Amino acid sequence: MTRPIIGITGPDKRLSWGWIFGALSVWLAGGRPVRITPRRRQWVDRFDEIDGLIIGGGDDIDPNLYASLSDLEFDAEVQGDYDADRDDLETEMIRRALDAKLPLLGICRGAQLINVVLGGTLIPDLRPIRQHTSNRWHVLPRKTLVVEPQSKLAGQLGTARTRINSLHHQAVDRLGTGLRRVGRDRDDITQAIESDNDRFLLGVQWHPEYMPQVRRMRGLFRALVQAAQ
Repeated sequence: MTRPIIGITGPDKRLSWGWIFGALSVWLAGGRPVRITPRRRQWVDRFDEIDGLIIGGGDDIDPNLYASLSDLEFDAEVQGDYDADRDDLETEMIRRALDAKLPLLGICRGAQLINVVLGGTLIPDLRPIRQHTSNRWHVLPRKTLVVEPQSKLAGQLGTARTRINSLHHQAVDRLGTGLRRVGRDRDDITQAIESDNDRFLLGVQWHPEYMPQVRRMRGLFRALVQAAQ
């Protein structure tokens, strides 16, 4: 059986762990991963050949993309490292995937950008609102995810509660059009969003590609590949 082509977006770093682990996860799930960055645009021109798309993690999203829609005030304390070229590329790829109804998975920054493209907003800094969870970043699964029991994500993970890693300081605030919240942590911070219809559109705030040893996390990539087939 021909492996479906899964595009994975990311930064122009020579060594990108997100790409390495994401590509491995897609390959183990039965897909063919291809890398897409601002300088690696050949698959943008060959978009019609892509069967599914992953918007990867990385730098913060420029708040100018959603500040006008947000009730929050932005100041120097919440400014971060931005990549305008990547914002532009991934915004274009998300819109094309939505128009083509391609299976779409957003990881961390990717989930946030999907929400922004669909008209949603972000919490620019989670540190002041955390009460029951740590602000420390952990690549190992140290935080608890609570999943909406009737969601597609619950079926994909096979559970309503599991452990996840945490490598972020921003998160989805107001939901974009056509999205619903399907995962949260102990501070009620959004950890997962999905389409409110039958299409495969999933955004997760954690990094499942960094947990290939966890069967449930591999299942998210299998679900994407199966939808792409």
